[in-house]
Amino acid sequence: MQITTDGSTLTLDGRFDAHVADDFRTAVEACAPQGDIDVDLASVDFIDSTALAELVRAMKHCRERGADLILTSLSNPVRVILELTRLDQALTIR
Repeated sequence: MQITTDGSTLTLDGRFDAHVADDFRTAVEACAPQGDIDVDLASVDFIDSTALAELVRAMKHCRERGADLILTSLSNPVRVILELTRLDQALTIR
């Protein structure tokens, strides 16, 4: 998994799982003071429960600061998991 940052956009590539949860948390915290955070998930082919928990934590972190976590360009595997867990109703997806 690779996480790249471009201002307030995080682009993830590969597997989003427990092995990269700390890196994702660090990247979110670095972006948080800038307002809304966009998370591009187009190249993510796998997401596990730890990653889902990190997305929820990041959403709460943003909302505490009056910002929003926005998931963009969801790959099919990620979209299916978010729908099955009903997190698609809690998270902002564009």
